[in-house]
Amino acid sequence: MVFATALGGAALAFSGGPTYAAIFCTGNECWHADQGYKYPPEAHVMIHPDNWKWAENEHFRWREHPGCGFWEKGEWREF
Repeated sequence: MVFATALGGAALAFSGGPTYAAIFCTGNECWHADQGYKYPPEAHVMIHPDNWKWAENEHFRWREHPGCGFWEKGEWREF
């Protein structure tokens, strides 16, 4: 019992607390991010929960990219 309690405590210690994850879209281009950024208003970024899915009649595409930025007309804009 003591071992199980210690093991559970160790798992919590390594979890690092809650994580942030979301889906961000500009126009029909979407990407995942694990941090919240303050996007400039002119970027028109829509933020969705991480489990969001577009409707069957909608046409989006995934465009992943590391770093702080957003997609605009097929190009990654860093800020």
